[in-house]
Amino acid sequence: MAITDETITYEWRGEFEDAALEALHAEGFGHPVGRTGWRARLLRHSLGWVCARSEGRLIGFVNVAWDGGEHAFVLDTVVAREHRSHGVGAELVATAARRARAAGCAWLHVDYEARLRPFYLDACGFRETAAGLLAL
Repeated sequence: MAITDETITYEWRGEFEDAALEALHAEGFGHPVGRTGWRARLLRHSLGWVCARSEGRLIGFVNVAWDGGEHAFVLDTVVAREHRSHGVGAELVATAARRARAAGCAWLHVDYEARLRPFYLDACGFRETAAGLLAL
């Protein structure tokens, strides 16, 4: 579906309904819709988050977790299927980066699946680094 003549707004720490974010997350990550208490989780663990809206509907989201100091972490970047490949995800991450910088963070980290490499490295400007992962 082509997006034309549409205004998309991006809001740092924007309001959302848990059910709307859960539905978007389920669509984006391919799992059944659950009952995650997103608001409580984000308020407890996040520096902030960015909501993208079109005509009042939540169409994109990214969470910015942090260590309380200089390191912030992009998590759960998701865009509604019909809005993908139109720059919404890149603007979500750019807004998150600006806000993390304004909060005093010096580093923004992201982990991603290999298929998302072009998005994070090319569209969002991350650079590749060595990292480790321990499955728990």
